[in-house]
Formats: sequence, structure tokens, C-alpha cells
Amino acid sequence: MKKLLLLIMFMASLNVFAQDVKITGAVKDAAGNPVSNASVNVKSKTVGTTTNSNGTFSLNTSGIKLPFTIVISGIGYEQQDIVITTPVTHITPLLNVKTVMLNEVVTAATRVNQSSLQSPVSIEKLGQRAIKENPSFTFYDGLQSLKGMEAVTSSLTYKQVNTRGFNSTGNSRFLQLVDGVDNQTPGLNFSVGNLFGASDLDIESAEVIPGAASALYGPVAFNGLLSIKTKDPFKYEGLAVQVKSGLNHINDLATDSKHLHDFALRYAKTFNNKFAFKLNGSYLRGTDWYANDYTDISASTPADKRGPNNPARDALNIYGDEVTKNLPGIGLVSRTGYEEKDLMNYDVYSLKLNGALHYKVTNDVEAIYQYNYGRGTASYTGSSRFDLNNFVLQTHRAELKGSNFFIRSYMVSENSHDSYNTRSLAQFINRDWVQDLNGKVVSPDKADATWFDRYAAAFGGTIPGVTPNNNIAARTFADQGMFMPGSAEFNKSKDASIHNYGLSGAGVFSNSKFYHTDGQYDLTKAVKVVELLVGGSFRKYSMFTNGSLFDDKTNRIKINEYGTFLQAGKKLFDDDLKLTASIRYDKNENFKGSFTPRFSAVYTVAKTHNFRASYQTGFRNPTPVDQFIHLNVGPITILGGAPNNSADLNVYQNSFTSASANAFQGAVGAAIAGGTPPPTAIAQNKDLLIKANVPYIRPEQQKAFEVGYKSLINDKLLVDVNYYYSKYTNFILNTVVLNPNSPVLGADGKVNPAAAGDLGSGNFHLYQLYTNATDKVSAQGLSLGLTYLINKGYILGGNGTLSSFNLGSANINNIAQYNTPRYSTNMTFGNANVAEGFGFDVAWHWQTAFDWYGTFTSTRPGRVQAYSMVDAQINKKIPKANTTIKLGGSNIFNKYISQAYGSPAVGAIYYLALVFDSPLK
Repeated sequence: MKKLLLLIMFMASLNVFAQDVKITGAVKDAAGNPVSNASVNVKSKTVGTTTNSNGTFSLNTSGIKLPFTIVISGIGYEQQDIVITTPVTHITPLLNVKTVMLNEVVTAATRVNQSSLQSPVSIEKLGQRAIKENPSFTFYDGLQSLKGMEAVTSSLTYKQVNTRGFNSTGNSRFLQLVDGVDNQTPGLNFSVGNLFGASDLDIESAEVIPGAASALYGPVAFNGLLSIKTKDPFKYEGLAVQVKSGLNHINDLATDSKHLHDFALRYAKTFNNKFAFKLNGSYLRGTDWYANDYTDISASTPADKRGPNNPARDALNIYGDEVTKNLPGIGLVSRTGYEEKDLMNYDVYSLKLNGALHYKVTNDVEAIYQYNYGRGTASYTGSSRFDLNNFVLQTHRAELKGSNFFIRSYMVSENSHDSYNTRSLAQFINRDWVQDLNGKVVSPDKADATWFDRYAAAFGGTIPGVTPNNNIAARTFADQGMFMPGSAEFNKSKDASIHNYGLSGAGVFSNSKFYHTDGQYDLTKAVKVVELLVGGSFRKYSMFTNGSLFDDKTNRIKINEYGTFLQAGKKLFDDDLKLTASIRYDKNENFKGSFTPRFSAVYTVAKTHNFRASYQTGFRNPTPVDQFIHLNVGPITILGGAPNNSADLNVYQNSFTSASANAFQGAVGAAIAGGTPPPTAIAQNKDLLIKANVPYIRPEQQKAFEVGYKSLINDKLLVDVNYYYSKYTNFILNTVVLNPNSPVLGADGKVNPAAAGDLGSGNFHLYQLYTNATDKVSAQGLSLGLTYLINKGYILGGNGTLSSFNLGSANINNIAQYNTPRYSTNMTFGNANVAEGFGFDVAWHWQTAFDWYGTFTSTRPGRVQAYSMVDAQINKKIPKANTTIKLGGSNIFNKYISQAYGSPAVGAIYYLALVFDSPLK
């Protein structure tokens, strides 16, 4: 207690050596017009405010010793520094117009503030001006215009972003932070886009590091980092409201045009420059994009015989038709499935609520508590099409930060609520109505076999009134009694399966969470010889899915991991050369520890020409899902690669490769259709089968080299070019195997005829295993970005990226797939103030075609066609009303495009938005 009293007395005594200073003023531009919402901050302190609609402000300080410097800045204006020397000061600064800050301050590249021109690695940034003028329907959609950025749309409310290849619809190799908080869901282990992120009104900036960032940010930042920063209530006070309404599904053959709405509100207030709070709320609602590609992708049917009349048809976005059986004299037959539109909830929404309390302990130290609540519905393309229905994500964040340190703790929890797997759902509905030949509905466990018996009987001519040897007639007979979509029976069966979790239903249940603490300290002032930064983190996963995603009904899954890093920097040769070295050590309790170093050099010539080179490393621990998922999705079980996750299944030791099984089943089916008896067909083709050799999972590794050049020429032209080369080992991937009831190999070491017979008779189970790539691969890329400031405020920007994947001698079935177009380009053109408050912005994106591999199609390729799309907006600013009217559209030429095979085709969104933003002061 005595020590505490002494500390309080010491802190109070600090004010003895400082004076209360009151600064007032009016900020205007060079033409004499007031600048609203300009930031007025004390340099190197956490003290600041903003101007009101008339450009005036009042700032009270205490505990700051004279003289000190205040920094005044506004969107579209050059920063101005003013030294304060007297206790009462009135200032009238004039800010010079600068349409865009080409040399912005960035933080993510080194975890400390620095010029973007002198970043040691490639970095992209969207500042406030770019976010406000963004022509896309949401800020997050506009990220695709950044150099090297890739985007995949699974849903109206869910877009996934990535950089530098190996893209996926659920990207656990790319870290997304919102105010330093990992925005991933604990059960999925990746961020669901901006479904649970920040409101557009509250976003101050977004920074992207393309490529390996593990040296500073740990295992999730294997492929890159997106760091979103929200607005500080001390700097951004007042009320802001956005009302946005739009249309989509225009000229959509699947449905009529639909309305969508996006409402957002932000309010922030400060008290005596010591305490501040902010409240945010946003709500987006609309009709999701339809996944309605009914292409037959049956792996067991030759390509020239696929189509609507194929008895073994497996349509891409029809589910339930994956259940198949070889019928004597007929060949392979699939069950009749349901279209996705009858299974998925396309009425999607995103609700985001946020509240934060900020308290300045001193002028250098600030305490923050923040709570985020997100709830929404989205469609997600994984091994199936999943409906994340009424999914909830909550975060609690407590942070103490100063000018040279921070310590942050947060908790992220999820509740999957009514989420489900549409493929499993279709199969379970299909087992609720099947009748035997006497017209009696059979139990679900006998339904599939009974349906095939009905089909065989009708095809064989034993059913009166049914045309024999006719697959269409046989299917019609077998489908008698099938629940029609929308009927009471269909809806009852659907609802029962959605709320039935685990092996007996389609529901996905998760109440998982993780706890995270991280911090860093800048020791530069103490050390002085070098710039020195240290930090570390600890994370604890606590998973609970009650057996629906993991085998955790009785044994809860808990995983601890920690990491620590050190970064040192030194300037040489009159500060023209900056050398930086970083190293991080991370340890997951289930794997060996990993060191990830990074070395970089930046050399500045003639102040504006900056050459950089770096060696970067990345690693990724298998996520909890990678290790322990145990999910039955109908004909296939997804199984994590931790040894104790499959101890009683014998699947890693006793299975056939899917490629060999497909060849075997195709050959057997053709032979049976040609009249060969099934036992003979199986015996003749058994040697096509190959035993799978799948290792248990371990961390993946990356080594990357990058060189680049960045320059600002005559304050008009920004040039940014970079080349990278990356090598990957132990890449985590999925492989599909077939696990027969009998041993795969006989005593002679050859394929066991009994195991081959199991595949022919259906006595096997399909598994999708998590493992590592056995082969090494590499990737390289070249990017060029140009931004030019034309006279009168016009801005022209463009970038292009060449991405190249080198398979080398690797087997394409043994490595993670690149899923990235070879060429992609972006162009932007705009002006924030053409005349009389009018502004506009146009963004164009184009990319080449490529093959997409994903677990949705059991890693079989599907073509993503080349496409281009244009986003555009025009706006009118009404300063007296603090309002902006914005008319715009995403993909304005309404070309329906699919960005991942199996995901929906995305058309245009046309919208009208009103944004009211009124600073308090």
C-alpha cells in the first residue's frame, strides 16, 4: 500500500513541472474555406482533437511541458506542424491542398511508423480518401484494386482476400487484423471476409503486406497480412450516418432483381481530453448470389458422356447426387439430388455492433476496452457449400498503449447457431422419403439401397407400366415420393437435419473460442545505437463443437502456442542505407518450434529513389481444424492430421488413392455396362488400385526473396515495382483416399482382391485427409504500380501483376494448388472535387483464366474463366449539411462472373448512398 501511495504521489507531482495549455484556432484551406474533421494532435502524444464543420477547434492539455509541437492534417491536405510556446494560443493555419498522399505513413511493414517509400518490403495502403471515394459497394470489395491482391466471392456477405498465390475460399494462410485483433473465427480458423469486421464509417485505413510476414506476425501471416485500423474517438468525434440502398440480380435468369440495404451509424464523444467513447452499428441485408452451375463433374464418367442424361450425373451445384452405386447390367448410377437454391438460405445479412472506451492514464499512456459483436448469414464454399446461418462472432479487447509500447489481450468466441452443410442436408432429406417396392417408406439407414433396388427393378423391366432399359424412366420410378422443395414435408425434414449435429445430421455446431495476449516494446531510445523492437504473444485455443466438427463430445480440444520476436535496425552512410534484421520463434504444443528470420536493406538515392531487397521466411502451424477436424459430410469424412485424431480408424495406414480408385471404378463400370459380371470386372481391374501413403501433418515452410524499387518523382508520379521468388516445403493440403473394410494389400504385397471387391460393392469409406505436400514447389511474381497526379486534382493509377507457379518435378496431386491467374491488372481514375463539390472514381479489374482446384470438387480442376469488371461512382458533397450523396455500382456492366469453381456467379450491384458526417467540435 505504501508503494502504491508513493506511485500516485509521483504521478501527481509530474503536473508540477508542466502547465495547462489551451489552444484554439480555425483551420482553413489556402482559399480560406474551413476544413472540417481535420486532426489536431500533439506530436508524439496521445492528445488530440478534430475540427467542427466551421473548421474551429479547442484543445486543452495538461502535463505537457512547453514548448511542444502540434500536428494538423486533413484528408486531401498537406500536414502542417506548429510549435506551441505559450500557455494560451490561438492559431489560424492554412492547409495546402494535396489530392492524395503518395508518401503515406505505414506501420505494418516493421510494426513501427515509417514512410511507405522506405518500407523494407512491399506494402499497400488504403487511406481515408481512398476509402471514402471507393466505388465498390463496400470498402472491403475495393481491396481487389490493390497491387497483387486476389479476391474470391463465396457470398454477398463473404469475400476472401489473398496475395501471392495458393488462394482458397477459406484462407487460413492470410492474417487479417482489426485494431490488432485476429478476425478469424476459432472453428473455421480463417477470417470470413468483413462479415464480422468493421463498419465502413469507422475504418481509418487498411494496410496490406503481400507475402510472408511470419517474422513479425507469427504463423497465420504465411501468405500476407491485412491490417485494418479503426478511428480513434479522441481524433474523430461526432455523429456519422450512412444509408445505402441498391439492386442486384439484374437480368439474372435464376431470379428477379432484388433489393439490398446497408445502414451504418457511428457516434464518438470525448470528455476533458481524458475520456472518450465510440459506438458503431451497421446492418447489411440482401439476397445472396445463386450458385447454379449444373455442369456434370462425375469423376467416374468419361467427359464425352457426361451431362443431364448421364445416369451417374454429379452436377456441380446439385447436392445428394454424390451417392452412387454400380448396378449390374446398368453401370454407375447416382441418386437424384436437390439444387442449391432449395437448400441454402439466400436471405443474407451482416449485423455489426461495436463499443469502445478510451481513457488517458497520462499524456503518453492510454487504456482501451473494446467490445465487438457480429452476427450474420453467408454462404461458404469449402468441401461442401456451407450455410453460415445466424453465425455469431464476439471479441473483447483490453489494451494499454503508449508512445513506445503496447500490451493487448483479447478473446474471440463464436456460436455457429443454425449453420449447416448443404451437401449433407440433401443426402439426409433424400433418406427420409424412399419407398420400397410395396410402397412403404423405409428407415433412413436403408433408403439409399432401397432407391437403387427400385431403379434396378424399373430398368430391368419388372415394374408394370415402366419402360424397360430406360434410365430416365427408371429414375422417375425410383424418385416416387420424393419431397418437393418448399413443401411441408421437405421443410420439416430440412429443419430436423439442420438442427441435428454430427454424423446423424447436417448441422454444424461450434462454441469455440481462443484467448490471445501480445505486446511489444520499442527500446530504441534506451539503446540508442540501433533501433530495437521486442515483442511476443501467447494464444490458447479452446474448441467445443459437441462432436459436429471435432471428436470432442467428451474430450475437449485445447491447444497452446506462443511466440517471441526481436527486430533491430540501423541507418548507415548518412542515413541513406537502412538495414533491418528480424527473427521470431514460435512453438505450438503439438509440434516442434520454428524460427522465422527476415533480413532487409533499403538504399535511398537522391532522397526519393528507394531500392529494397529482403529475405523473408514464413511458416504455418496446422490450425486446430487441420489437426482435429472430424466432420462427416455425407459420402466423405474430413479428417485432421494429428495422429491421435485417427487412432482408431486405420485410414492413414490402409487406404487407396482417389486417383487410382477413380480409374478402377471407371474401368469396372464400363466393363459391367458391357456385360462383364461384376466379380470378373473387379478382378480384371484391381491392379489399377494404388495404396495411399499419407503422412501425418506437420508445419509448412516458406523461403522468399524480394527486390523492389519505389520512388516519388516530382511529387507527381509514384512508381513501385517488385519481384519475388518463393520456395515452399511441407505445404499443408488435403488428399482424398478410399478406406476399404478389408486390408488394402494381401500377404504377397499386392492389391488384396477382397479390398478391390469392397470398392466395387460400396463397402468402403471416403476420407479427405489433412497432410503435407511431399514435393517441393516454387512461385515467383512481378508487380508494377504507377500513380500519377494530373493537374486539377485528377488521379490516374494502374498496376499489373505477373504470377508464375513452378510445379517442377512435383506431382500435381501431391501439392497445394496455386489457384491464381497468371496476369491481373487494375486501373483507377478519379477526382475528389471536379467542380462545385462533385467527385468521381472508376476502378477496372482484369485477370486471365486459370484452373481452380478445391476440396469442393475433391481437388479435381474446374475452369475459372478470364473476366474484367468495372466499379464506378459519382458523388456530390454538400458541406453545409455535412452530407455526401453517392451514386455508384460494382461490376456495372453486369457480367456474371465466378471467381472460384463451384462458387456463385456474381453480377452487378447498383446503389445510392447518403453519408452524413458531423464532427462535434
